[in-house]
Amino acid sequence: MSTTPPVLAAELAQAWADIQRHHPELPDLAAPESLIGESSSACGAELSFERLLHEAVHGIAAARGVRDTSRAGRYHNRRFLAIAEEMGLDHPEEPHASSGFSLVTLNPEAKRRYRPTIERLQRALKAHTVATAADTKRSFRGPAARHGSSGGGVRVKAVCDCGRNVRVVPSVLAQAPIVCGGCGKPFRIPETVGAAS
Repeated sequence: MSTTPPVLAAELAQAWADIQRHHPELPDLAAPESLIGESSSACGAELSFERLLHEAVHGIAAARGVRDTSRAGRYHNRRFLAIAEEMGLDHPEEPHASSGFSLVTLNPEAKRRYRPTIERLQRALKAHTVATAADTKRSFRGPAARHGSSGGGVRVKAVCDCGRNVRVVPSVLAQAPIVCGGCGKPFRIPETVGAAS
């Protein structure tokens, strides 16, 4: 099995299609590669079938015109939970203070229904992890850098010439300069010592 991101993206697309067979109103997954290597967000830190099903809940909510989150997408409300339960996800606890009902898990019926899909995706994810483990020290893999969004990405410190700093997703800074109100110069991400050698 090839371990290149396009192959993993194809496996993610196939898993999404498997979910669509059970939930036909689920829209197509526009960019499966945007989920590869997801680092941190209210939706979870690790890519898995459970995470993919979680994202499918958001897809169905969007298709239905349901606002399933608040606080810039961090807090997952009871409308999210209702759709999640329809799709085979449970949330046994009270909502988390900052992320609400985001920490959903597969129920036993969903595990049985999607077992072949889960196993296939786990193999592809494992192969991808092995293939990409060597380059993680040199590559920024934040979600915003991969798919151009500003939400949920890994924020880094950007500085200006007068010494002020802000936390920003690198892809946002790359779109257009963010100018300091104090000195009028653009904020920039400083070079790290290791990158200079």
